[in-house]
Amino acid sequence: MTDPIRTIVIVGGGTAGWMAAAAAARFLNDGQRRILLVESDAIGTVGVGEATIPPIRDFNNMLGIDEAEFLRETGATFKLGIEFVDWGALGERYLHPFGDPGHNFEGIAFHQYWLKHRHDPRIGAFTDYFITAAAVRHRGCAPQSGDPRSPLHQMAAAYHFDAALYASYLRRRAEAQGVERIEGRITGVARDGGSGHVAALRLADGRDVAGDFFIDCSGFVSLLLGKEMGVAYRDWSRWLPCDRAFAVPSARTDPLIPATRATAHGFGWQWRIPLQHRTGNGIVWSSAHAGDDEARDTLLANLDSEELAEPRQLRFTAGVRERLWEGNVVALGLAGGFIEPLESTSIHLIQTGINKLFWLFPDRSFSAVERDEYNRLMIDQYEYVRDFIILHYKATARTDTSFWRDMAAMEIPDSLAQKIELFRTKGRIRRFDHDLFGVANWAAVMLGQNIVPDGYDPLVDATDDDRIIAAMERIASVFDQQARAMPPHADYIARLVAR
Repeated sequence: MTDPIRTIVIVGGGTAGWMAAAAAARFLNDGQRRILLVESDAIGTVGVGEATIPPIRDFNNMLGIDEAEFLRETGATFKLGIEFVDWGALGERYLHPFGDPGHNFEGIAFHQYWLKHRHDPRIGAFTDYFITAAAVRHRGCAPQSGDPRSPLHQMAAAYHFDAALYASYLRRRAEAQGVERIEGRITGVARDGGSGHVAALRLADGRDVAGDFFIDCSGFVSLLLGKEMGVAYRDWSRWLPCDRAFAVPSARTDPLIPATRATAHGFGWQWRIPLQHRTGNGIVWSSAHAGDDEARDTLLANLDSEELAEPRQLRFTAGVRERLWEGNVVALGLAGGFIEPLESTSIHLIQTGINKLFWLFPDRSFSAVERDEYNRLMIDQYEYVRDFIILHYKATARTDTSFWRDMAAMEIPDSLAQKIELFRTKGRIRRFDHDLFGVANWAAVMLGQNIVPDGYDPLVDATDDDRIIAAMERIASVFDQQARAMPPHADYIARLVAR
């Protein structure tokens, strides 16, 4: 017989805290369990996670969120991929489009056919075979089709949104579904003398907030998991040395492009995220290669529109806690780890942490098997993301600054080195079912940054070349025609918001 968790305490609001609260209200509120969230209005949140990847739509759907309402409440736009400027070499750019390319003929990944025929004049760039890339090219957007025979079936999309507005929206939903918000600054933590578990939070006004299970969403401070439970931090700065960021909003620009832009500079990179009401911008850089003033000046000099506020600085160290679950504490978001936002994975890692926690949700016995499985799965997720981000830095031909020379020369994790070498040989991509990034993601970035295999899968030779080339020509043509017929991105959003 189980001894159920009766009180869940979420420590901190922001994106992570209110995502956890909204999900808990939907799936854990059985009428007998209390869900509390403790936050202080006096403590700001980081709130720069404005770009996402396609699984965010699954999370919103899971919560029963209406897309039109979500767009209205958060200033959201659609995101069909990420444009990388000056990463492989100065003057080069490529798109990492969402979704899958073309079709997998005879069960073989599409990029293998492209590798064999890429020199044929009838065959275009790899991204010509993504419907999302065609939409970005023509600045259009359209809904994904449920019909697998339709070209729009491959219209995978994510969102750009205002993180502060998203947190506020989720808060309203969570409170309406029974989550209790407690305003207060945490000044101490009471521990159980026998188990060592967290028993209660002490607030500045003297109140105690007791609970059975605590979800730490306290940001970089990691109040419970790091400070109180003493779980050490794995420092990944030897691979990801960027440790500073400035964020600044600027005025909206048109046309509204359905893609994030990441522009490489001499000591880091700059993001551009288009929203309905403004543009989100920021620069991520290595403090070992540039000072604050140089980074700030570079950011402001490269804005596409007038800044709307003073740049806000963040400091961080890339890495993850040794464990994300210790005792009766689970950390989500920045309290558990941080990998720079180059591929917009921060919010996804929160979402993943919530999903896996609900799958392994404990009772008051806190089974070590469940805890260890959660930690294994989550550390794997962080390492998969880490390797994918490192790839962007390692796979560069830039030698114009010490930063890029250091990135090209660095030793990388064996897991990534093996992936790169396997791809260099015949374009094969080693992937596990629970990996975040799929074959198309790895292929798009590797090819985009000029890692071109020496060969291709020999099984491709078993197919008729003329038939495959004709099919590839049709795919590229149909995708381009479909994209030309799409409404402009801004018009598509306006139509949805008006519902």
